[in-house]
Amino acid sequence: MKASKILWILAFVCLIDSIGFGIMIPLIYSYGKKFGLNKETLGLLTAAYSLAQFFATPILGGMSDKIGRKLLLVICLFGTCLSFVLFGMAGSLTMLFLARILDGLTGGDISVAQAMVADISPSSERAKNFGILGSAFGLGYVIGPAIGGLLSGFGITVPFFFAAALSLTGALLSLIFLKETHPKKNTKQARFIYRSLFTIFKRPVAGPAVLTGFLLTTAQFVMLIGFQTFSSDKLKLTPTQTGLFYGGFGLTGILMQMGVPLINKWISSRALILLGSTICCAAAMLFSGLATGMISFAIGIGAYGFFNGLRNPMLNAIIADHSKVSEQGEIMGINQSYTSIGQAVGPAIAGLAAAISLQMPFFLAGVLILAGLAASIRLKHRATE
Repeated sequence: MKASKILWILAFVCLIDSIGFGIMIPLIYSYGKKFGLNKETLGLLTAAYSLAQFFATPILGGMSDKIGRKLLLVICLFGTCLSFVLFGMAGSLTMLFLARILDGLTGGDISVAQAMVADISPSSERAKNFGILGSAFGLGYVIGPAIGGLLSGFGITVPFFFAAALSLTGALLSLIFLKETHPKKNTKQARFIYRSLFTIFKRPVAGPAVLTGFLLTTAQFVMLIGFQTFSSDKLKLTPTQTGLFYGGFGLTGILMQMGVPLINKWISSRALILLGSTICCAAAMLFSGLATGMISFAIGIGAYGFFNGLRNPMLNAIIADHSKVSEQGEIMGINQSYTSIGQAVGPAIAGLAAAISLQMPFFLAGVLILAGLAASIRLKHRATE
C-alpha cells in the first residue's frame, strides 16, 4: 500500500474519531447533572480521563513498537466505542467516571497514528504529513460540538451512541483497509518503565520538545477557558454565537496546518519555525488580554489560532526525526501523555485566573507561552547541534 493511501486513511480515521470526541464537549455537564455532576466533579471527571491517558498512552505506544501499530490502533478505537456506549447507558456518576477512565486508557490512538505517520514519511515529508493529520483532528474538534448539539435535540444520549458508531466505523476501516506500517521486530511482551516519563527530559532533543509541547498545550487550554468566560460575560455572546466564534478559531489553525509544505520551502529548520510561531502566539495572547471589544478580541484570538496551528506538526516532526525507529511509538506516547496533562492542568489554573479578572487567563496563557518560548529556544539549539 502506498504511503499516501495510508496517510489519507489515517487522516479519515482521525477525523471521525475526533468528531466523536468533539461531540462530547458541549454535553457532558448538562448530561451529568442528573447524576449529581457539578462544577467541582466536572473538573474531576476531566482529570480522570486525562490521568488515565497520561499513564496509558506511553504503554500503548511502546506496545505498538513491539507488536505493530495497526492492532493497537484498532484496539484503541474499539475501546473508545465501548466507552461512549457506557457513557450513554450510565445510570450513576460512578459509571460516568468508569466510562471516561476507559476512554483515557484506550486513548492511545493519537500517538499510534502519529507513529504510523512517522513510519511512512521520509524526513522531508514529515512536517507536511503531520500537518495533514493535525488538520483532520482539528476539523473534527470544530464540527464535533456542532453535531453533538444538533443530535441532542433527538435525545440527550443520542450523540453518545452516534459517537460510538463513529469510533466503531474507524476501527472497522482500520481493520479492513489499513496496512501495518511497523512490522513486528520483537515478539516479546512490550514493557514500559514509568520512569521514562521523567527520564525523557534528559534526551537532548525529545526532552525540550516534550516540555515545549506541554507548556504550549497548557497555555492553549488556559486560553479556552478565558475564551468562554470573556465571550459570555464581556461580549455577551449567546452559546450559538460562541460556538461559531470557536469554530472560526479552529479553522484558522487548520488553514495554517495546510500551509505547512509551503512554509517548509521557505524555512527548512522546523525548530526555527516553531520558535517564530511561539513568539507570534505570545504576542497574540497578550494582545487578547488587552482587548476590550469584539473586533480587537477576534484579531488576537484569530492570530493565536493561526500561528498555534504550527505547533504540533513541527514538534511531532522534530521528535520523529530524533528518535530511533524502534522507539518512536513509545516517545510519541510519552509526548501525548504530557499533552493530556496539559489539557487537565490548563482549565484548572484558568479557573483561578478567571476569578481574578476576565483578562487574567490570557495573561497567564501568555506567561506559559513565554516559558514554552524559552524551552523552544533550547530545542532549536539542541536540534541544530
